[in-house]
Amino acid sequence: MEQISALVSAVNGVVWGPLMLVLILGTGAYLMIGLRLMPLLNIGAAFRLLMQGRKGSGDSGEISPFQALMTSLSATIGTGNIAGVATAIALGGPGALFWMWCTALVGMATKYAEAVCAVHYREKDAQGNFSGGPMYYIKNGLGPRWRWLGACFALFGAMAGFGIGNTVQANSVADAMQGAFGVPIWISAVVMFVGVASVILGGVKRVASVAGFLVPIMAVSYLAIGLVILLMNLSSLPAILALVIDSAFNGTAAVGGFAGAGIAAAIRFGVARGVFSNEAGLGSAPIAHAAAKTNNPVRQGMIAMLGTFIDTILVCSVTGFVILLSGAWQTGESGAALSTLAFESQIPGGHYIVALGLATFAFTTMLGWSYYSERCVVYFFGARGVMPFRIAWVLAIPMGAIANLGFIWLLADTLNALMAIPNLIALILLSPVVFQLTKSQLAAAKAKN
Repeated sequence: MEQISALVSAVNGVVWGPLMLVLILGTGAYLMIGLRLMPLLNIGAAFRLLMQGRKGSGDSGEISPFQALMTSLSATIGTGNIAGVATAIALGGPGALFWMWCTALVGMATKYAEAVCAVHYREKDAQGNFSGGPMYYIKNGLGPRWRWLGACFALFGAMAGFGIGNTVQANSVADAMQGAFGVPIWISAVVMFVGVASVILGGVKRVASVAGFLVPIMAVSYLAIGLVILLMNLSSLPAILALVIDSAFNGTAAVGGFAGAGIAAAIRFGVARGVFSNEAGLGSAPIAHAAAKTNNPVRQGMIAMLGTFIDTILVCSVTGFVILLSGAWQTGESGAALSTLAFESQIPGGHYIVALGLATFAFTTMLGWSYYSERCVVYFFGARGVMPFRIAWVLAIPMGAIANLGFIWLLADTLNALMAIPNLIALILLSPVVFQLTKSQLAAAKAKN
């Protein structure tokens, strides 16, 4: 096990090196500039489109545009919003939160482009099911010479799901429920096994239905509790914001149990955990958006970009500010334990809130990611690969619950990067298509008005 861990650690150091950070931020910045800041200037319009898309339309697709976003959010709002933010601050200092924001802002353009390509290049099988995502927009958009790149993404996506979307989530839930309520790990494993199996066997429509119900409730509830804490400490917020910005550009000195962190660490862990949380650039979310009932790639792209805004700018920021306000980041704790300590220090029963939030977030993440990885398997094996995959998915849950958390986080980080590389290359090469579709749609909307 030590040799495997050392190998994964070596690969992680390469794939999450400076070139990867430049590729992620650079691709997002390039797309944002090419789109003339459209994602940032149209957040309000995107929310209006989201509300209009609650019931879907008569367009082609399997789930409503609203359900597509909720399915996407079910996969992104998970342990990254609680444990991931805490880990970023514990390793990179308060400045890591700033770099998470930067990743999210440019990531909105990335997520927009992903969804535009996903809808534009998606495929429909004989049963009427839609499949889309990076492997399809690479195959259909870049041509036969690039099919190998699409195959690489599908392979990494199928594997990554068992890390970021399954075992990491199961492990975090089991640990949180044992710590907060004394629930034995095996009971948490069984409950998650049964709950996930009962949903994913119904396919994307059942996943979308459950996500459409749970995600809004859990996100609003968590944000409400976090905002109450922030309002209780309103006078301290300016100082905390100043600390975040100063640490982002000057590093953070050692204090208390915090070992200190330089600028490089703040950027590395902020970007890495930001991507882990909102998944902009990974190519996972467009797999869900490809199933939306829409014939308009640009409209779905605008809805899709809200996933990054909601996940990181709203949910992750609340977690990060609570951690910094509490001072718990100076204790040497990390991960979910740090978030738990922070919330508990601010309101009575805070550790129960974190445990329940983590459990709910992680459950929906396992649902959303099951669909992502399933579509990657279908890319290789067609419909015959669906049932074997679903069986393997639910069997991995109890295994993840009892595994070593440190290794699972490391493996998930590594697989994230391996997914992102082919997707980001494809987005850069297909950017002229994204720009042209956007320009045509905005011109048509302007002429109609």
